[in-house]
Amino acid sequence: MSTNRNILEKMSDQELERYIKPESRFTPDAVKYASEILQSRGRVFSAEEKKWINSSISTTQSRKEIIIHPNHTKAANLMYLSGALSIGNMIWVYESLNSPSSIATAIAILAFIFGMGYLAGKGIDWVKYVLLITFLIGLIGIQSIYFNLLSDPVLGILNIAQTILQIWAIILLFQVPKPQTL
Repeated sequence: MSTNRNILEKMSDQELERYIKPESRFTPDAVKYASEILQSRGRVFSAEEKKWINSSISTTQSRKEIIIHPNHTKAANLMYLSGALSIGNMIWVYESLNSPSSIATAIAILAFIFGMGYLAGKGIDWVKYVLLITFLIGLIGIQSIYFNLLSDPVLGILNIAQTILQIWAIILLFQVPKPQTL
């Protein structure tokens, strides 16, 4: 939620003082605007107040400086698509969801896939390692894809498509350059 500076400018000095107290729960933008308005009105801040205000403002600036590489977004979209195909798999073989444990497992798998997609979309770097490790563990069951393709071609094709999407997402994430340190 953004802070409207015009609203803060209409407040009294006493109301604005609440914004610059260390125990306040106002957004860093609101603290910044309140301190600027108070300064323009002649308020002189103590060293401790300046330190807290500056740390609050720098928190805001560091959040704004997070740049998400396009590969993170592409990988997240691929993971979401893989999750959608998982839902398609479950619909196709709905009769296998006949017990609470199989339903719980299916929900956990979906949550993991969509969760990894969400984290990848946020630019979290360690997601690529988690995806790689879980993919390598999943290679143990690669022969089931072959058997699914033989017994139920639609299910086999969905499995192959998911595998390709996940490989593609992992490759994209490993192609993200490391952030430059200043």
